Amino acid sequence: MIKNKITKLKKFFKQNQIDGYVIPKNDEFFSEFDQFDRLKKISNFSGSAGLAIITKKDNYLFVDGRYTIQAKNQSGKQFRILDITDNPPSKVLKNLTLGLDPKIFTTKRIKRLFAKKIKIKEIEDNLLDKVVNNKINKNKKFFTLPTTTVGETKISKIKRVIKYLKDTKADYLFVTAPENVAWLLNIRGNDNPNSPIPNSHLILTKEKKIILFADRYKTGKILNDKTINKNQFAEFNEIKSNINKLTTGTFIIDSNSCSLFYENLIRKKFKILEKNDPIYDFKSIKNTFEINHMINAHYDDGLALTRFIYWIKNNKKKINEIDAEKKLESFRKKSKKYLYPSFNTIAGTGKNGAIVHYRANLKNCGWLNKKDIFLFDSGGQYKYGTTDVTRTICFEKPSLKIKNIFTRVLKGHIAVYLSNLKKYDNGKKIDIRARKYLKEVGLDYAHGTGHGVGFFLNVHEGPQSISKYNNIKLKEGMIISNEPGYYKENKFGIRIENLIYVKKNSKGLKFENLTFAPIDIDLINFKLLNKNEKRYLFKYHLDIYQKYSKFLNRKQKNWLANLI
Repeated sequence: MIKNKITKLKKFFKQNQIDGYVIPKNDEFFSEFDQFDRLKKISNFSGSAGLAIITKKDNYLFVDGRYTIQAKNQSGKQFRILDITDNPPSKVLKNLTLGLDPKIFTTKRIKRLFAKKIKIKEIEDNLLDKVVNNKINKNKKFFTLPTTTVGETKISKIKRVIKYLKDTKADYLFVTAPENVAWLLNIRGNDNPNSPIPNSHLILTKEKKIILFADRYKTGKILNDKTINKNQFAEFNEIKSNINKLTTGTFIIDSNSCSLFYENLIRKKFKILEKNDPIYDFKSIKNTFEINHMINAHYDDGLALTRFIYWIKNNKKKINEIDAEKKLESFRKKSKKYLYPSFNTIAGTGKNGAIVHYRANLKNCGWLNKKDIFLFDSGGQYKYGTTDVTRTICFEKPSLKIKNIFTRVLKGHIAVYLSNLKKYDNGKKIDIRARKYLKEVGLDYAHGTGHGVGFFLNVHEGPQSISKYNNIKLKEGMIISNEPGYYKENKFGIRIENLIYVKKNSKGLKFENLTFAPIDIDLINFKLLNKNEKRYLFKYHLDIYQKYSKFLNRKQKNWLANLI
């Protein structure tokens, strides 16, 4: 099937005078969850990040360190799998003309991938769309969130952005990231399977004029309020004509989500300022209303996780990874606020746990074995909040080696939480603390330690993160994940993840946990923990008991009490 698609795609090379074609993971909206998933259709790779380049002679799949194992398993028969960090396309490919769809690439990404060493030809008609069928569900409407939920009116947010435009001497802002449109207008949608994203773009002028671009059938009631009316709305195919109607001036575009196609369109008439969409920064700082809703969502999520962990630790029946995934989902569904998963659940037993973004299916599904440890990473979208949590579980006494590694991961996890944010004020500094105890014994992990999280939006957002490269200063209201891990290929995976937020108290800024779910003490070598780490663990499990014991039966209560 994949081979046939590749063969059909290559038939278009000659007439377009290209040596190969580039297929990214993202769609025209550059969201994490592609509505068409073109990359999977041509390669069978289901990871959240990757790039396929199909040439006349070879097929290449470029992924980062999280996905090398998964990519080999899913796509190794038809593609050469390359780590994009060590072997980017600019290093691997020479003297080629590659075609691409300018609507699904940004200038920034093209420069990073090809570094002027490969000739690029823009082909507006997506060639892969001529090979595969992309169906769109037209029953997806946008909806508005009340001010009591988001804590700030659209008018107030628009004023903040316009002030930024005036301060930077910009006339227009082209908002191309749907999540930023969502934040600005207090709207959400149903255009992604795991995130309430409204696929849309928007132009905001310094004179407070708004033009919203979206599919008309999705907009519904949002066109009836005082901020957006029918005269300030247009379809996507009207973007060009609306831009041409604007008087000359300066534009700010989003280098992360403004496609090469739209950038070229704007650059013909306007000067583009070297600034980025300010909404990323505004959106990253959650207000009190948003934080409180996130706390409430995590309260429900924590109860589901506590029940699930007790169940799976005490389960006597033979189950597989999909059974475990469904059971966790059933516990989440007990909350009336729960909507759907915030990403595809990762449930990996034994060697599958070593695949950082593993996805169980009927063909590769593993059966839980008492001798193996089990890693599950999952989250939910609730009314109103987004969750993301990882726990690693054992079912019988683990080896000392496993316990020691788990404990070092835990020490890094605790070190992140206890960070003095006056001294360790960005993700780069904190990332060093997270890896310290693993590195003492020559171990490490090939992913960042944490990512930003949206408010009832994407489970991954920026600009803040905990990684080797992120220098964004942490500010009050930012939410971030805390997820160090370790992975032994074909053996096991370990990860411990909580969501935390930056809170201000009388002494300054500190992290507070949003996630409250038991950590498996059977995997801990307590001899490796110091007093502060033991105190943290005691307090953490005591908090869980105080929150949830009233909802548990006697056996569940006793089990939870024994963790303290």
